[in-house]
Amino acid sequence: MKKILFALFAFASVSAVGQTNNSSSDTIPLVINSQNTIYVKAVFNKTDTLNLNFDTGTTELVLTNDVMKNKLKVAPELYNTFYDVRIGKHDYATKVYDAELTGHGTDGRFGWDLFKGKFVELNYSKNIMVVYSQLPKYVLKDNAFSKLGITFFKGLVFVESKISHDGVDNTALFLFDSGYQRTAMLDNDLLKEGNFPTDKMKVIKKVIMRGAQGNEVPVITSDLQLLKIGKYELKDVPVQQITSNKPLHGANIHILGNEVLKRFDTFLDFQNNVIYLKPNHLFNAEYIEKS
Repeated sequence: MKKILFALFAFASVSAVGQTNNSSSDTIPLVINSQNTIYVKAVFNKTDTLNLNFDTGTTELVLTNDVMKNKLKVAPELYNTFYDVRIGKHDYATKVYDAELTGHGTDGRFGWDLFKGKFVELNYSKNIMVVYSQLPKYVLKDNAFSKLGITFFKGLVFVESKISHDGVDNTALFLFDSGYQRTAMLDNDLLKEGNFPTDKMKVIKKVIMRGAQGNEVPVITSDLQLLKIGKYELKDVPVQQITSNKPLHGANIHILGNEVLKRFDTFLDFQNNVIYLKPNHLFNAEYIEKS
């Protein structure tokens, strides 16, 4: 069972299998709320309609304890039993895991692996999520898309990105995490390894965040001069620095969250392990944590 940071600054726990049929495309209304949580309507176990966060930083299906106790007609057997979850026109087979917390306004979250072998569009310009059996041809022809290779680590999706501050550049793999609601979470140990000038980053605030099981996670928010994803640069980004309770046990990782990812209309290619990003109308939107 994996543990990873998600959505409301919480940690998710899951592992994964998903199955779909071969329809050419399936367009699903996508909601993004003021806290950067993206979610869709889904039907669990053929009976219960839920709001579920699409969380690329986790796998399978996670439901909150409150939802399982008070909202579902029949409580699921956790961890080992497969259930149907209908997203759009398709049914996906998934095991179920539990958590205390999930993204604002949602009942739980589902991971990228439900779409293995598929192509997923996240279009924040049209507020739709589209699942394809083939990548639309125009994506490869549009030079505005930046192409990033996917690296899988412990079953999770990572892409290479660069951070810069005060003349120092660090390039590293970042978890591509649409479930994490803020901009980016930087790992202090990785920053130290790269001699990154954290002492010269302006501190915006210090807070205690809560994990999925209610655990406390001390986090510092600081101003980062530059974050580069593919060929696109974001300047003066308020990023979080995690000092303890690492999200992925046994590994030091950085995280890209949805306050950054929402600025790009995105195609996730789970056949060829590539992500395509193109700036949208949110590219220059104001950050929640202002520097």
